Amino acid sequence: MKIMQVEKTLVSTNRVREMGHRPLLVVREKAGGTRSVAVDAVGCIPGDWVICVGSSAAREAAGAKDFPSDLTIIGIIDHWQEQH
Repeated sequence: MKIMQVEKTLVSTNRVREMGHRPLLVVREKAGGTRSVAVDAVGCIPGDWVICVGSSAAREAAGAKDFPSDLTIIGIIDHWQEQH
């Protein structure tokens, strides 16, 4: 699991059918860090600190073992301050 912050929504109108209509969000582990795309399984907004899972856990959290995701948001953190 990783703690990440939601940066913004990613709009992708052309997708493989298996992705359905799950929202995609741009997330970062830390300020200035590398961006990643995560499937939103819980309803996040930009600025939220979230818990993300990868690999097979990401696919199951997104809805099914064959879901095409390698990073899925599984929780919103209520209180978190990034340490610099």
